Amino acid sequence: MTVLNFCSSFPKTSFIPLNTEQKLCLGFFFFLLFTPGVSEFLCTSSDLELSYTFCDSTPHDFMFNVTPCNIMNRSTWKAVLSWIPRSDITFLKIVFKVWYNGDKALLWKEVLCSGADDKYLVCGALKGETIATAFDIKGSRIPFPKGNYNIILQGFSDDSEKKMFMCLNFTMTVKQDAF
Repeated sequence: MTVLNFCSSFPKTSFIPLNTEQKLCLGFFFFLLFTPGVSEFLCTSSDLELSYTFCDSTPHDFMFNVTPCNIMNRSTWKAVLSWIPRSDITFLKIVFKVWYNGDKALLWKEVLCSGADDKYLVCGALKGETIATAFDIKGSRIPFPKGNYNIILQGFSDDSEKKMFMCLNFTMTVKQDAF
């Protein structure tokens, strides 16, 4: 089983401030490209294809990228995230679900922001404020088997998981076995 560590590398010191003109330009660009149901193709290589869509019905000002675009002999990838939240983030619970070839492979839940001693960049972000950061995605040293992966990443503004404010559906196809 592979566990991706998406959030532990979101240090508050990696915040990249943007001026108002840059925010407006980015907002317009993201509005055009990242609307619900529209698939965003991240990358393709000889061993990997990766894309995502929004699984909730509201448009997002959001951009995500990952490099390198391969999975063979890799346990760390570089990611870049830019996001303008639609509400203040005082509480954030992440639910991460992974299916491998249609079978449930992983369920991970974590409260990232609780309002006290928060250590992640997104904690305390205000509605309309641009979050821009780069971080590492760390997987286990076990190779990903060839197959189709469906990864759902949900963000909730409450612990009961009733107030979802972000939902991403990643599709990952591993084209060859590492062994």
